[in-house]
Amino acid sequence: MSVDTAPEHKGTPLEPHHESHQHEHPSDRNYFIVAAILGVITAAEVATYYFEDLSTTVLVIWLFPMMIAKFAIVCGWFMHLHYDNPLFRRIFVFGLTLAIVVYLIMLTAMNFWSSSWTS
Repeated sequence: MSVDTAPEHKGTPLEPHHESHQHEHPSDRNYFIVAAILGVITAAEVATYYFEDLSTTVLVIWLFPMMIAKFAIVCGWFMHLHYDNPLFRRIFVFGLTLAIVVYLIMLTAMNFWSSSWTS
């Protein structure tokens, strides 16, 4: 029983199916821009704490899009989903959609949308 241990040829071109999956990796500048965008969104989320006159319902309505945007940015850039198979993107979007639907059902079941929850 022998195992073929032929050395890899690092100078040879990639096979055609590997070449189709090659992509340009984002630069450090791109990562800093994405980090700045995430920082601005996070600052906006934290700033909602200081709005005392807004109802909780309004705050939830403001925070949901920011949460979705941060999820999309983190999955797209830091997990490199925009380079992967579209199936992986669909799985993450399905998970996010399921989490939002379950959360909205829970808020509705707990009468969150009634006027008694406003602050």
